[in-house]
Amino acid sequence: MVPRIALCVLVPGLVAADGPGGFAPRPEVAAGMPLVVREDFERADRAAWEFTDSDAWRIGEYEGNHVLEQHRASRYEPPVRSPFNLALARKPDVGDLVLDVQVRSTAPDSPRRDLCIVFGYQDPTHFYYAHLGKQADANHHNVFLVDGKPRASITESRTRGTPWTDGWHHVRVVRRAGDGLIQVFFDDMAHPALTAHDRTFTHGRIGLGSFDDTGQFDDLQAWGRPR
Repeated sequence: MVPRIALCVLVPGLVAADGPGGFAPRPEVAAGMPLVVREDFERADRAAWEFTDSDAWRIGEYEGNHVLEQHRASRYEPPVRSPFNLALARKPDVGDLVLDVQVRSTAPDSPRRDLCIVFGYQDPTHFYYAHLGKQADANHHNVFLVDGKPRASITESRTRGTPWTDGWHHVRVVRRAGDGLIQVFFDDMAHPALTAHDRTFTHGRIGLGSFDDTGQFDDLQAWGRPR
């Protein structure tokens, strides 16, 4: 097994393994951007994160790896309609971004099964999130903008839904602040599952979570241009 590298190393590097237990190689789309976060949760330390409900999150273990786990619904009411269950990295604040993370849904299978990736986070009422829902409709499987009012879809193109299983999946978010590009990939890194353009927020923090389900996260790394 590739040696595990712990919390938030702010220097570039590669570890040649994909999936839980090792980091994916730097993607070509991140070339020229420094590595700003690398997190495998092996130190069982949550100090670098803040939560909408800290009691709903824990450092768990799955097949010998430590993971960040949202294990129950959060006791949290957002100021406007948006995800209830969020873990937000305290740093960094970036503009351009490429984020890779391993995700595992632990919710019962249903058309609304979901996990979410947050980026461009300013505060609880101003951020973007990618909602990876099993069935695409007006409220599921979209890129959403939260801008002082209930979340609104800004999706331009999308697949028919997220093909969730009970195993691990590779998610990538690409954000280009200059032209507003947002792409979200699920397992297939050649074809985005979600695409949008928006320039409302040109920088912000990143986060993980779910609208109203549960899940696990591991081997997060992000390349970006810090403010």
